Amino acid sequence: MARPFATRRSRWHNRRMPNRDNPSLKDPELYEKLVDEGNSKQKAARISNAAAARGRAKEIGLTGYSRLTKAKLIEALRDS
Repeated sequence: MARPFATRRSRWHNRRMPNRDNPSLKDPELYEKLVDEGNSKQKAARISNAAAARGRAKEIGLTGYSRLTKAKLIEALRDS
C-alpha cells in the first residue's frame, strides 16, 4: 500500500520560488533579498508584503499606520 503523503510531498517538493510575475508578492526585490539571506519563503513573503503596505500608507499620507494591525492597515488603505 502506498503512503498517502508520498504523492502530496512530491507534488509540492519541487515548487519553484515565486518570480516577479507573482501577483501575491508586492515587493519581489525585497522578497528575493530575504530568501537569499536565509529566511523561509513564507516569512520573506510576509515581511516584503507588510513593508510594501507600510510604504503605500506612507505614500498616500495615512498617519498612525505603525500602530495598526495588518487587517486594520489593509482596511485603511482600501478606504483611502
